[in-house]
Amino acid sequence: MLAFEVSRGRLRAATKAQPKLRKGWALVKIRLVGICNTDIEILRGYHGFRKTPGHEFVGEVVKVAGVSESAKRAWFGLRVTGEINISCPAFGYRPVCGFCKRGLKTHCARRTVLGILGHDGVFAEYVSLPLENLHSVPNNVSDEAAVFVEPLAAACEILAQINIRNFRRAAVLGDGKLAQLIARVLRTKLSDVTMYGKHEEKLKLARLAKIKTKKIRGDERDHAKLRDSYALVVEATGSPTGLRLAQEMTEPRGTLVLKSTFHGTTAVETWPIVVKELSIIGSRCGPFADAIALLCGSKVDPTPLITKTFLLAEAPKAMLFAQQRGVMKVLLKP
Repeated sequence: MLAFEVSRGRLRAATKAQPKLRKGWALVKIRLVGICNTDIEILRGYHGFRKTPGHEFVGEVVKVAGVSESAKRAWFGLRVTGEINISCPAFGYRPVCGFCKRGLKTHCARRTVLGILGHDGVFAEYVSLPLENLHSVPNNVSDEAAVFVEPLAAACEILAQINIRNFRRAAVLGDGKLAQLIARVLRTKLSDVTMYGKHEEKLKLARLAKIKTKKIRGDERDHAKLRDSYALVVEATGSPTGLRLAQEMTEPRGTLVLKSTFHGTTAVETWPIVVKELSIIGSRCGPFADAIALLCGSKVDPTPLITKTFLLAEAPKAMLFAQQRGVMKVLLKP
């Protein structure tokens, strides 16, 4: 099969064997792939990953190992998307780790992560995943919508971590792909959600989804002039500089949710956290079932965020395009 691997900060085409299957695993033929900011950070050195990147996908099950014939028939040809954290039970470890015992499989001590940590991702024609990671895609959800399930689930995780009924309004810092999804998810629960971003065309996309917007500069002038304050702030700028402004905008006893991941470090002043007694929540992967339900019920439509679709063979070109100013979601199609 055709696949791409990370090599010296670039994607390199490779001809690889299809993945071998463990008992209870499936071989999935990729239909569509989404390029994420994490994939771009991987090229910059994030996690030191050197395998096939990519973790946002929709595909079709073509083979299943180690299950009954009736189970094989049920899975074969099914359109699916998949959770990215592969935990103890999928590898047959006994006993399972303490996190898996507590039901925290996304924090499994032995986990690999699709296209990010120790497991080949979906910048390829086929991928292997445990059946327990796969979720069926309803017929009324298009491939173009289904490819957003993983990042949309990450946005839904915020609602699983906080009691949204404690808040009347919220601010989302950032206007990129994940920030757009977060704002849309929050908007299903709150009538007052404001996105703060630097790019007018991206803010326009948010306004089309009935999200308020405010343009900022992303530099020191914001700290000098901006005096907006919220009990709930979500930092999703994808930039080391976003945290400081997020702290300033979170009111005393407020909640600050951190979503940004990037290669490198950022300077952190802790005094605002202490003086304002802020609650800081790190937020990562989320519930796929909730994300699929939002798509199935047409409560969130992510497809306006798609900028362009490339062939899988054009993956290096697509990655360069994805990093251009103003570009939103870029897709790959085998």
